[in-house]
Amino acid sequence: MLTRGATELEASIIGQHFDYLAKLVEEGIVFMAGRTLTADEKTFGIVIFAAATEPDAVALMQNDPAVKLGVMKAELFPYRVALWSSIVSPAAED
Repeated sequence: MLTRGATELEASIIGQHFDYLAKLVEEGIVFMAGRTLTADEKTFGIVIFAAATEPDAVALMQNDPAVKLGVMKAELFPYRVALWSSIVSPAAED
């Protein structure tokens, strides 16, 4: 994840990354995507998505332009939801 200002090329790739994730949101594959508000070496992003298999999940990550072009790294953490709230917090609506 970038912690300093992006170059023009990196900014273009980040735009492609955003478009890639937005398309996956529209398709119902990505549920949530975002990044921490920090700007240091601990900065990271999280994408929560559904995939039928682990190879499908890895392919989805590796096809992200920012990962494919080396601007960002991706790491898979398989996860099983135990609880899900149907309430949207007021802060999330801002």
